[in-house]
Amino acid sequence: MTTPPRAPSATRSSADHASLTGTGLLLRLMLRRDRLRLGLWVLGIGLMSFYVANAVQAIVADEAELIQMAGIFADPVGRLMTGPAYGMAEPTFERFYAAGYVLFIYLLTALMSIFTVVRHTRGEEQSGRAELLRANVVGRHATLAAALMLVLLANLLAAILVLLGALSGGFAPAGSLLVAGSGSSVGIFFAAAGAVAAQLTESARTASGLAGSLLGLSYLIRMGGDMAAAGGTALSWFSPLGWSQQTAPYVEDRWWPLALLLVLALAGVAWALKLSTRRDLGAGLLPARPGPARARASLGTPVGIAAHGLRSGLRGWGIALVLCGAMFGGYARTMMEAADDLPEQFQQVFTGEDLMLGYLAYMGVFLAIFVAAAGVSGVAHMRREEAHGRAELLLTAPLGRRGWMTAHLTVLLGGLALILLLVGLSTGGAAAAVLREDSGQHFADLLLASLHQGPAVLAVVGMTAAAFGWAPRFTGVVGFSLVGWAAVMTNFGQLLDLPELLHEVNIFSHLAQYPVEPIAWAPVLWLSGLGIGGILLGLLGWQRREINAV
Repeated sequence: MTTPPRAPSATRSSADHASLTGTGLLLRLMLRRDRLRLGLWVLGIGLMSFYVANAVQAIVADEAELIQMAGIFADPVGRLMTGPAYGMAEPTFERFYAAGYVLFIYLLTALMSIFTVVRHTRGEEQSGRAELLRANVVGRHATLAAALMLVLLANLLAAILVLLGALSGGFAPAGSLLVAGSGSSVGIFFAAAGAVAAQLTESARTASGLAGSLLGLSYLIRMGGDMAAAGGTALSWFSPLGWSQQTAPYVEDRWWPLALLLVLALAGVAWALKLSTRRDLGAGLLPARPGPARARASLGTPVGIAAHGLRSGLRGWGIALVLCGAMFGGYARTMMEAADDLPEQFQQVFTGEDLMLGYLAYMGVFLAIFVAAAGVSGVAHMRREEAHGRAELLLTAPLGRRGWMTAHLTVLLGGLALILLLVGLSTGGAAAAVLREDSGQHFADLLLASLHQGPAVLAVVGMTAAAFGWAPRFTGVVGFSLVGWAAVMTNFGQLLDLPELLHEVNIFSHLAQYPVEPIAWAPVLWLSGLGIGGILLGLLGWQRREINAV
């Protein structure tokens, strides 16, 4: 008697179950590996919500001052930076918190989700560990499913802390829950984007860059839509970040825009799972560009090898920052025309009484912080080269450790100097094109303002290089913490009335705010010394420690 064939639906169900075998075990492994890294992300997001929710009420004396400060976010330039400014016509503390600060909570949540998904999927395949795990009883989709579950858990924990932070300020529970839910929805959406990017590319760096480009594009689209009108425009609805802010917490408390994020996130996860079945382990669906038949002569030199590894990252950062510089320079005319109507609090962000010059000085610092982020990314590339064994292979040739690290830092610092120059040229050129009066002077001021930030960028690179030499596990943590703190303090330090000691930790706060203030050479010299000293210290540590040290 023959056994009847099993129904197709039962076969598919069994296959789907088998493809998820080992998900729970992998999730526990990921939790163990990421307990510190992910814990810091979640805690940082929660502390930001808690601090801002309480600090706003501590620094504003009365309702009249709150109304005056609300003009920062209601103005077109304020909407450009923070969002559609819902409720700023009749501001309250909770509306001020939502209009000015929650966007940056959403951005941190999105970055946490992208980096976590890519690291545990494409990063594991690139390192070869995924292949070892798949040799055991582990389903095809188990790794991706575990990574997405890890991100979902992290987003839920972050949402709980954000909710508690908002409630600690006495804010309305419905709006606070909406802020927390919006942050989680943004994180889940960009986790799905990271999962799709991990299927398309062969490199974790490329996958992170692809998903990060989507985040950057979302921010730029939101900027254009929100600047045009209070409450946003039709353009704002083409941005995932715009959907999260169109919930209008504490004003309209709309939940339905989050459905757009969650539906697309589910579609993205389904697409990523489907794409993963159409490729080989370690391969990407986008074809890799074939290399030349013959290697360039420069690849036989340490500097040539370093340039080959760093150029794609520097090129990506450079193109993005040059475009941003041109865009911000193009707003110079708008800033000049609106200078008389801007609230006094802008003088705390844009240094000096002349808001036009203050805007130019702010642009120089703001863009230089991202140049420093490119520098940290370059030092992190050195750490990846070591962790993946490529540095060790190169050091088997007649190339000393000092020569390898020096070559990489030489290329990196040269590339950062070129980016600062190009950013200054693009920002100054765009400003000169829209300003009729003293256009040549403004061009020169913006160019010099950009180059003037070079010592601060060098200091960040030097301190990150020191971490690479002595504590390689914390290379990215040290570097991006310096950059993140500089970004927070540059944008919100004066508004939140933080202690002076916290301002001193911001490396970029020590340089003169040119062209508002004349250049002071003492900070230039000691920041340059700090950068050079950090590099020398990193070289010493790199020579003394073991390669691939954890």
